[in-house]
Amino acid sequence: MSLEHSPSSGVVGTVKGPGENGNQYVFITSDNRHVKIGEYVYYQVAEAGELRQILGKISDRRLIEHLPDRIFADTEISPDAIAALVGFTYTNPEIYEVSVDVIGYFHKALGFMNPRKSPDPGAKVHLADDGMLRQILNRRQPKEIGAAHIGSLLLREGDAVPIALDVKELVSTHMAILAGTGSGKSYTAGVLVEELLLPHNRAAVLIFDPHGEYGTLTDMRGHSAFQGVDGYSPTVKVMTPDDIRIRVSSLDYYDILTLLPEMSDRQQSILNKAYRLLQKHRKGDYRWGVQDLIAAVREADIQIDDDGNEKSGSSAPALEWKLERLERSQYFHALEHSIGPQELFEPGQVTVLQMNEISQEEQQVICAAVLRQTNQARMNTHKGLISKADEHYLPFPVFILLEEAHRFAPSNEPSRCKGVIRTILSEGRKFGLGVGLITQRPGKLDSDVLSQCMSQFIMRIVNPVDQESLKYGVEAAGRDLLKELPALTKGQIIVAGACVNTPVLCKVRQRLTKHGGETLDAPALWQDHFQVHHVRERAIEKAPVTVPSRAKTVRGRSID
Repeated sequence: MSLEHSPSSGVVGTVKGPGENGNQYVFITSDNRHVKIGEYVYYQVAEAGELRQILGKISDRRLIEHLPDRIFADTEISPDAIAALVGFTYTNPEIYEVSVDVIGYFHKALGFMNPRKSPDPGAKVHLADDGMLRQILNRRQPKEIGAAHIGSLLLREGDAVPIALDVKELVSTHMAILAGTGSGKSYTAGVLVEELLLPHNRAAVLIFDPHGEYGTLTDMRGHSAFQGVDGYSPTVKVMTPDDIRIRVSSLDYYDILTLLPEMSDRQQSILNKAYRLLQKHRKGDYRWGVQDLIAAVREADIQIDDDGNEKSGSSAPALEWKLERLERSQYFHALEHSIGPQELFEPGQVTVLQMNEISQEEQQVICAAVLRQTNQARMNTHKGLISKADEHYLPFPVFILLEEAHRFAPSNEPSRCKGVIRTILSEGRKFGLGVGLITQRPGKLDSDVLSQCMSQFIMRIVNPVDQESLKYGVEAAGRDLLKELPALTKGQIIVAGACVNTPVLCKVRQRLTKHGGETLDAPALWQDHFQVHHVRERAIEKAPVTVPSRAKTVRGRSID
């Protein structure tokens, strides 16, 4: 009699007993084809008058019985033939002990419920079929309003089990894409943005793009997949550094301080006093420029001598020089403001803010100002404190993606953006402001910031420091799936957290638009460059040599 169970029956093994903890059990199987780490199985138990299917995920597998090693020593003879001669009659003589972590049974209203009842020894373990997984893994179904089809279950053939995320949870409870270099994090982010801009979502999205990788999202314009039956078509607004203008009066004191080099304590004190004077004089006026701040600096630096006379201090001139240098920046202006909430956000629109030519300090300030202004706009609009006529009126939820997030919220370094990001992550949900963080160095990302991202997309990571940071910052993924990180290949991803019912291993779907973050093919470019120059040199070598003829002259004058 064979110990291998027929896949058509759905039974893959028999329960041996409890595992290492109360939420684990062990079963025995000879099935080496379907029983894989990360695969879903279930046992059945009677509860509340009905038979429930208790889902679990395979977390470990080890070989406990197999053919003698000597059988495999002779490479000229088939092990199966030797096994038959010595009396092994099983179709598959290898026996495995498999550990399963219990997830629970699925309740439509409450999600997964763990009954805390271990299966009895001898109970049959079934492989969860595709139809069952399609229904219980996803909070939403593909193309349903509020769904984002990210890809399909990794361990199943083709697209048998599509994975669709809950957009409401994704954008309101914040999310993080964590991956090593070349693992496909920007590609995955592109897929998410495509899903958010499809007709069944029509989100308002802003992307901070430090490397200019998301400009190819313009392919959505006119693309048939993004056309709605009501005439909807997404708007893609790409803003290059030349398009970025930010009003100086939208900056706070610390923004301005970040932009000024090598400030002494005395200069910082004068600048702080000048900024407060300006805020007091211009109360309610949103528009003031660097020259107004310079005038306030002169006022703040006035000192009284022993005779009671006013005189200018010595720090103001140096501070004025630094402020005048700031005034020459192409990004900060007295009146122009191209990145206000109403310019950046609109349902059905993705705005790509390309910052690849902007210095790190200026990127920090621009990002902090936009985040702060957007948060204030959503808060004031939600509370009814501003009207439609106000330039900061923002009457719909928005979602902001931060590429290279470890630059904006580093773990052990000061950052102009970090405090703003922390505020939004803790309070933004109430006002409809969601943030997505994308980084290739999770170990360098602030741990408090990472821990507040309730949905996680984790790709191949081999750096031990980055792997260790995930154990504390990404609780939902589970230790068993985090062990898979070094083995994941490009496009394979662990999805965990609020956007799915349970953590899943997923293969990311193909993008509808072109990916803009492809690595340059250096050898091919070298070959092309060489061929062009080689052809040019050959053409020069083969060209006939023309010798200018000597003109005939009579008495020094040409007669030609």
